[in-house]
Amino acid sequence: MSAFVVLGAQWGDEGKGKMTDYLAEKADVVVRFQGGNNAGHTVEVGEKQYKLHLIPSGILYDNKLNIIGNGVVLDPKAMFEEIDYLEGLGVEVTPEKLLISDRTQVIMPYHRILDGLKERARGKNDIGTTGKGIGPCYTDKAERSGIRVCDLMHEKEFEEKLRKNIEDKNAIISLYGGETLDYDTVYNEYMAYAERMRPYVQDTSVTIYDEIKANKNVLFEGAQGSLLDIDYGTYPYVTSSNTVAGGVCTGTGVGPTMITNAVGIAKAYTTRVGKGPFPTELNDEIGDWIREKGHEYGVTTGRSRRCGWLDLVILKSTARVSGLTSFAVTKIDTLGGLEKIKMCTGYKLGDKVIDYFPASLEDLAKCEPIYEEFDGWDDSVADARSYDELPKNAKAYLNRIAEFTGTRISIIGVGPKRDQTITIDEL
Repeated sequence: MSAFVVLGAQWGDEGKGKMTDYLAEKADVVVRFQGGNNAGHTVEVGEKQYKLHLIPSGILYDNKLNIIGNGVVLDPKAMFEEIDYLEGLGVEVTPEKLLISDRTQVIMPYHRILDGLKERARGKNDIGTTGKGIGPCYTDKAERSGIRVCDLMHEKEFEEKLRKNIEDKNAIISLYGGETLDYDTVYNEYMAYAERMRPYVQDTSVTIYDEIKANKNVLFEGAQGSLLDIDYGTYPYVTSSNTVAGGVCTGTGVGPTMITNAVGIAKAYTTRVGKGPFPTELNDEIGDWIREKGHEYGVTTGRSRRCGWLDLVILKSTARVSGLTSFAVTKIDTLGGLEKIKMCTGYKLGDKVIDYFPASLEDLAKCEPIYEEFDGWDDSVADARSYDELPKNAKAYLNRIAEFTGTRISIIGVGPKRDQTITIDEL
């Protein structure tokens, strides 16, 4: 039996989709534990490319059970659009392959409207939200006014909660100068979603527990990255959920003693979308070169990503907070062709040198990266299919990551395709 977590170890966009897809081959169940359709995963299988936002990456296999956990916020419209998109590409999505927790919070039209209006009202202090309604839906969850999937399954209960919420939210929307919602329109739309969704809905906490007890391999898949965690990320430029390994327990209803491994997906360099301090950012030709070669543009938003050298302070902090048992390092092929490559092994903050990630953004903005320099490698790294085939300089770079973080490397990604993956240790 193995119940293991796969999560992003940086600011997101680390290649979780590809790695989850790769690891799902040996998993029986793939569970999404937080976030919503504000994240994007790209998976390449053969000549086909699949862009996933909400549905777990294991859906691309015919014999895997995929589960959307209670820690996710679910936009039914986006989910069914994604199901239709996948089926158009020949991927079957049935209740035998996909289950939804009855405790999952539902994103409503007023969440999307309020997301955009509040972001606009922030002006220059905007957070950079995707406008998908994620934050407002988590707000209602904490405020205890949210609508859950189980409410959708009971028409009378849904009707009462929706009527009250539409009244309350329209008042707020009016204050922001937005267009208010019509109750009947929203009600009819979501009742149609409810009927289509009904066969997929279960108490998935029970399902996951039973699968683990039956010695099945269960993979827990996160969205975004550890530095976007609501508690341990670069607050307030974060998402609205716990992206670290601890989020698995609350986001799926599984106890911590049942989790056997936690794998952090780390890009061989660092990227970030949106505002906030970025100690190793490269605002020069090398940063532009990495962005273009690595195709560093968002799957969901299309926004260009800020690029910089690998930051081991981030990885060490992530390993500590999530109790990582190993790293999967992706995109070392992107760095192929650089004569010299740097990585950050500490921050100079005033007269101190620190190797941990500070909570205060003011402190983080003052941090000066301390670098170690490595000789580069060429593009032949993309052809390697075993650790021994990697260039000597790439091995030295990878070994330093493991040494500094105190966390072994179990997998290496040398390209975007499923077969461009090297397994060092079986999980």
